[in-house]
This record gives sequence, structure tokens and C-alpha cells, in this order.
Amino acid sequence: MYNEMSDRMFNIIAQGAKEFNINLPPTAEAAFRAYYDFLEKRGQHVNLTAISGVEEVARLHFLDSIALINKTSFKNKKVIDIGSGAGFPGIPLKIAVPEMELTLLDATGKKISFLTELCKELDINVTLINARAEEAAYDRKLREKYDIVVARAVARLNELCELCLPFVNVGGFFIAMKSIDSDGEFSEAQNAIKILGANLSNQIDYLIPGTEITHRAIVLNKTDTTPDKYPRRFARIQKSPL
Repeated sequence: MYNEMSDRMFNIIAQGAKEFNINLPPTAEAAFRAYYDFLEKRGQHVNLTAISGVEEVARLHFLDSIALINKTSFKNKKVIDIGSGAGFPGIPLKIAVPEMELTLLDATGKKISFLTELCKELDINVTLINARAEEAAYDRKLREKYDIVVARAVARLNELCELCLPFVNVGGFFIAMKSIDSDGEFSEAQNAIKILGANLSNQIDYLIPGTEITHRAIVLNKTDTTPDKYPRRFARIQKSPL
């Protein structure tokens, strides 16, 4: 039986999804409730997120994640979430669009262990990879194999492009989740975007329902193959961004 906190949490998600004009599948309610309960029990113990409590988790994690559904179609797409951490935005997207094929990549073993247990608890089929993005990008089973790459709060955009665009297939999209104060980041990333074989498809600001917080989705379209020499080692990326 669901408790009052879980009821309140899903009511926030359901109302927010309605405001986003997103139709959640029948399986979403149980999955989001189980995800919330798992986060409350386990998330703070492994220090995966500073966000806690019904309101913040529902709005700033779950609704913020599924907001991307309005930015491009995820149905039947091959998607990878780079630096997934506690599973955002990848797992909420998978809950909302079960037809997508999801891979979660993170360099930290304890985060992958958390995600493994979480996916088992939610009974969802997800591929988990414990690796650094700049190394995994040279795996020919992963390089330029994804229709959509998503990343949230991982690095500045010029660094993030070098880590993420090598995974995107030509014709696919990279969606970087940023704040509305990211104009400077976008300007300094122009050279990286061009070198790595992409261009700007869309830049969408969206208000998270029930808050005064506006976030930004920067959508890049992969138009050409990324040169083989990218990505470089992360220390090099940080020292000399493209």
C-alpha cells in the first residue's frame, strides 16, 4: 500500500506531466513510486544527490528529466545517459517512454552498483557501463551507435561536447541539460561543436512545473563523423578545451 508521501510525490509528477503535455504509460505510477522510495532509502547513504524530499525529488529530478520528452522523440530510440549518477535523466525517461533502449554510463563503481539495484527493483531492462566516457568512446560497440545522448550537470558545455558527441550517430542528437545562465558556455563551445561534427538544432528553455526554476535543453544535431582523435584524455580536455 502506498504511503501519503508517495501519493503526494506521484500527484506532483502526474500534474507536471499534464502541464508538459506528456502522456505517462500505465506502468509509470508504480515505477516512479518505487524509484522515490529507493532514493529515500539508499540515495543519501551513498551520497548520490543533494536533493531530497517529496517536492524537490518530484520536481527537480523526475519532472526535470522527463521534460526532455518534449524536445525530441525518444520512442524506439537507442539512448545513452553519460554520467548518470543516481539515474537522471535516463531512468525517468525510460519510465515515461518504455520503448526506448537505454544505456547508463558512469565512472564511479558505487553509482553503477546503486543503479544495478535500482533497475532490478524497478524491473526495467537497462544496460549499465562502469567506465570513463573519454575511454568508452573508443569502444567500437559504443562509438557513434546512439540516436540520442543525454547528460545533466557533468561539465561545461565545451568539455561535455567532447565527452558526449563521439557516442552520437550521424543524424542523431546530443541533449545537454543546462541552466538558463548558460549563454557563455554555449558561446565558448562553438568551436568544439563544429570540430566534433555537430550544429545547434534547438535551444529550449522550460519552466519546471510548480517552481520558478527555468532550465535549458541545448539540442545538438550530429551532422558528421567525429574525428578519431577525439575525445582526448579528460585532463587534456580541461586544460585545453576545443
